[in-house]
Amino acid sequence: MNTNTYQKMDYLRIKEQLMQYAVTYTGKALVEKLEPSVLPAQIVRWLAETEEALNVVQNSSSIPIPSMEGMEGVFGLLGKGYVLTCEDLSAVAQFIKSCNQWRSFIQRKEALAPSLAAYAASMYDVSSVLVEIDRCIEHGQIKDQASADLWKIRKRIRTLEERIKRRLDAILQKHKSILQELMVSKRSGRYVIPVKKEFRKKMQGTVWDESSSGQTVFIEPAELTSFQQELSSLHAEEYVEEQKVMSALTEEVDRYRPQLELNGEATGQFDFIFAKAKYAATMDGRSVQIRDDGEIHLRGAVHPLLSGERVPLDLSLGKAYRALIITGPNTGGKTVALKTLGLLTLMAQSGLLVPVKESSGISVFQRLEVDIGDNQSMDQSLSTFSSHIRNIIQMLRSADHRTLILIDEMASGTDPGEGIGLSIAVLEELYRKGATIVATTHYNEIKNFASQADGFENARMEFDLETLRPLYTLTVGEAGQSYAFYIAQKLGIDGRVIERAKEITSAAGSEAKVSLPKPNTETGKHQSRGGAASVKKQKPSRPQRMEGGEVHSYEVGDVVWIPSLKRAGVIYQTADERGEVTLKIQNEKVKINQKRIKPYIDRKHLYPEAYDMDIVFESKETRKKRNLMKRKHVEGLQIEHPAQEDEK
Repeated sequence: MNTNTYQKMDYLRIKEQLMQYAVTYTGKALVEKLEPSVLPAQIVRWLAETEEALNVVQNSSSIPIPSMEGMEGVFGLLGKGYVLTCEDLSAVAQFIKSCNQWRSFIQRKEALAPSLAAYAASMYDVSSVLVEIDRCIEHGQIKDQASADLWKIRKRIRTLEERIKRRLDAILQKHKSILQELMVSKRSGRYVIPVKKEFRKKMQGTVWDESSSGQTVFIEPAELTSFQQELSSLHAEEYVEEQKVMSALTEEVDRYRPQLELNGEATGQFDFIFAKAKYAATMDGRSVQIRDDGEIHLRGAVHPLLSGERVPLDLSLGKAYRALIITGPNTGGKTVALKTLGLLTLMAQSGLLVPVKESSGISVFQRLEVDIGDNQSMDQSLSTFSSHIRNIIQMLRSADHRTLILIDEMASGTDPGEGIGLSIAVLEELYRKGATIVATTHYNEIKNFASQADGFENARMEFDLETLRPLYTLTVGEAGQSYAFYIAQKLGIDGRVIERAKEITSAAGSEAKVSLPKPNTETGKHQSRGGAASVKKQKPSRPQRMEGGEVHSYEVGDVVWIPSLKRAGVIYQTADERGEVTLKIQNEKVKINQKRIKPYIDRKHLYPEAYDMDIVFESKETRKKRNLMKRKHVEGLQIEHPAQEDEK
């Protein structure tokens, strides 16, 4: 798996959405590191855990994931000689409390989540640390009872502060005529009173501050100096004793650091698992059967990132065939079908529940190679075709029986003739290497290849001819069309133009035949006579005519022109005693006198020497029968030849 695959399949967007459901820093870190596994047993365990968590989510009003707030800093300080603050120790106490609550909660859900309950039971009980922290700290402050010495020091502080307060009250009454107001405040930890500036010399003491207007000075009366010094000394003793208490608590926490860290890791795992479960609940996700035999069976699958009404996808691969060629009109859902298959495979291998119906199954692939979009880079000056070729090269290098290949728009970005030949050769090689392949195309030659080659199958995206809108439904077993002529006619293009376009297309299709590989049923590989996807072309502007009324001698496979029909056909059977030849026109057989046809393209310009014309004329069913006969004897299996059909 690589970053390009993750980006093209929208896998990174899935992780971004999943991140929103994680609540702890450890859980978020696990989401960030999430990648598909290639180990079937591990994937099965991940999916089972997520499914259990989903059962708990669907049967609970809330999920009390332990609080990890403040614990990242605590774990970073422990064991390094730092003394934890009251805030740090309060975070530890809250973490221990929430872990205890979590164990109690998940154990009550044991019937719904037995594996998770067992996992929670393995978390450490460090309640002794909690008891000690609660004894010493409350509301972020150290209690008087934290130590005997601290209790004594604070009692002395309170007594002294009472004496100072009484003395201050007396001073305020004595000097109220020179004060801005009757109040006491503190500056730099010292008690001071507000004296009008002009009466500064009437008050003996130390000036600690002045108002912003300059009209008031804050003076510590001289008669309080000795009390203030004693109070400062007591506060220093208090600080030292508080540090002793926090040092002792830090040592206690550090003594249980391994257990606390393991509980933190467990909390992150729970947060991660329940984030997957909560995300699955938003998309009606469920577990799938994990296979290791290359088979894929999607039932009612939808792309989780598509909004609005989504048409479910049914798709199977890896049993009767492991290469699927999808055709259909533009915007008909071909690319979405590829992305749905690729993304759900990545999600399932990551332990994520996916939006499919029951009985769906996904095989584990070690690599997912994709060529979707042009990947064009202005900085690198790469053309669309060059980008495709780079992807294809990577596919050919890495493909094996554990590779899933997804290719969008075969033969795009270059000359159709060469692109088709190259595409078929690439498909042959990828199939030979054992890869599972799904590709989309508009080209009939590639559809024809898929219909003839063992291990390949066609599929089409359905289209509503009445509303001219795609139905986004995949039908396996039949090739689709672009519907360009039909759509153009429905939108108002003159019928004569449409008919002429059909004539040109038909003629062009007859003039440029691709020699498709003949399946080798014994090896499961595909071979071509005269080279894979050999192409020979000749495009005259009009039919050839014979001079002097001479009748042309035709061979099977010659392309001829029928003036009365204004279209081309292929010689299926040469002339009989009455001079009638059998032509194949658009998959129909027609008999016509040879005097009513004209030479168009000789077969030598279209096919290699000694080319097996059965590949062109035989039906797919007949070819399957013939291949079966080569392997074994089947009682009652027979093939009816053209001559036998004509006699009927």
